[in-house]
Amino acid sequence: MSETVLYVCTTCRREGDDPDGPRAGARLLEALRDRAGDAPDLRVEPVECLSVCKRPCTVAVASADRWTYVYGDMDPAASAETILAGLAAYAATPDGIVPWRERPAEFRKGVIARIPPFPEPRPRTAGALEAAE
Repeated sequence: MSETVLYVCTTCRREGDDPDGPRAGARLLEALRDRAGDAPDLRVEPVECLSVCKRPCTVAVASADRWTYVYGDMDPAASAETILAGLAAYAATPDGIVPWRERPAEFRKGVIARIPPFPEPRPRTAGALEAAE
């Protein structure tokens, strides 16, 4: 099984966040790290911005040869368990596509994007090699 990476936007700010305290995204990252512990094949990574500022808190789920998903509207205090349950379902699939009804409700409502797996490199043809030179 390949590693699943959860990217957490740490710059996400929710309405009502204390301007002097940690942002909602940073609080979500902390909650996820606390609950994930040493989960095998899971890496939780902070990112400065996922450019989904209108739908905080935002996370992205990626794994080799699987679809990547971006989810928003996560609650920094209550979503960690839901996200981890969704990741377990994602990791159990060969392609990252979890049947709609098996996804946590927050993933069904909060999906922002689904990005196909990175394609295999295509062999270059002789014409393409000559054009590149």
